Amino acid sequence: MDFKLLCGGAIEQLHTLPDRSINTCVTSPPYYGLRDYETGTWVGGDPNCPHYRISKRSDITSTGHAAMVDSGHPVGDAIYKTMCPLCGAVREDQQIGLEETPEEYIERLVKVFREVKRVLRDDGVLWVNIGDSYNASGHGRKADGTISFSEKSSKQATNVGSGIGLFKKTLVDGCKPKDLIGIPWMLAFALRADGWYLRSDVIWAKKNPMPESVKDRCTRSHEYIFMLTKNKKYWFDHGAIQEPTVTLKSNSYTMRNKRDVWTVGVCSTVKEAHFAVFPKELIEPCILSSCPNDGWVLDPFSGSGTTGIVALNNNRNYIGIDLNPEYNEIAERRIQKECTNVSIVERNP
Repeated sequence: MDFKLLCGGAIEQLHTLPDRSINTCVTSPPYYGLRDYETGTWVGGDPNCPHYRISKRSDITSTGHAAMVDSGHPVGDAIYKTMCPLCGAVREDQQIGLEETPEEYIERLVKVFREVKRVLRDDGVLWVNIGDSYNASGHGRKADGTISFSEKSSKQATNVGSGIGLFKKTLVDGCKPKDLIGIPWMLAFALRADGWYLRSDVIWAKKNPMPESVKDRCTRSHEYIFMLTKNKKYWFDHGAIQEPTVTLKSNSYTMRNKRDVWTVGVCSTVKEAHFAVFPKELIEPCILSSCPNDGWVLDPFSGSGTTGIVALNNNRNYIGIDLNPEYNEIAERRIQKECTNVSIVERNP
C-alpha cells in the first residue's frame, strides 16, 4: 500500500491533488478555540515573550489545563491569537481553530471541504468528527460554569481527547452565558448549504469520558461524526460493517446493519503524538464502508497519522495533510512502525 504525507495548509495542499482521485475522506479538524498547534509566526514584539497568559495553579480557571500550559502547550483563553497584549507582537498563522468567532471558523472549514469535494470521486464519502463548545459564563475552567478540578484531581484534567472543545471562554453574539454554541450542527448545516448531502449523524458515545464537576447539567460523553456525500448515489458497503444481532432466534438473521451510536473508548495517550488522537476503532467503520480495497483515503488534518494507520492496515492507500511538520514526522514513524507492506510515495517536505 502507498501513502503520502503532505505538509502545509489544507487548501494549499489539496490544490496539488487531481480531481476525483479520492474514495473517502475521514478527518477531525482542529476544534474551535481549544489549543495552539504552534504553526504560527510572531512578527515584532519581544522574541522572548511566550505570547500567552502564564498559568498559575491558583488560576486554573482562567487557562484550562494547567499542566499542559505549564509544559508549553497553552489551551483555551490562555492563547493570544492575533496580537500579543504582553509585547505587541502580531501573529501570522494558517491554522484553523483560533478564529475570533464560530462563524469565521465554520467559513474556513467550508472552504477546506469544498476543495475536498473536488478531489473526491463522484461516489465519494466524507466523514467529519467534530466537538462542541460553550459560550462563556466568565466562571469555571469549562467556560460554562464548571468549577475547576482540585489539585488532588488535577491528573484527570490532563486526559487526552475527553474534554475537547470546552475550554475557550468565547463570547458569541446571539448566545447567552453558558449556552452550548452548537458548533457541530453549524458545520453540518453549512456543508449541506454548500451542496453536500448530509446523510447521517453518528454519535460517538465515549466509554471513558473525562469526569466533570458540573452540577447543573449532565457530564458530556459524546461527540458527532457526520457522514456527508458528494452525490445522492455513492459507494457504501454496508455489509463490511454489519454487527451481530442482540438476540438470536431460529430462522432469524445473525447480523444487522450497524447502528448510528458507536460506543468507543477515548484513546489513551500515544507517546510523542498529537494531543487529540483518534481511537482506531472509531474510524475503521468509516474506511471499511466507504473505500474499496486499494482505494484512497484522505485526511486533510492528519495529525499523528491514525487515519493512515487504519487505512493502510486495511489495504487502502492514504494521503495525509498537516500544517505542522513535526506531526508529519510523527505520522511517518508511526505508520512505518505499525503498518506492514507500505511504501512512502511522497513526503513534503
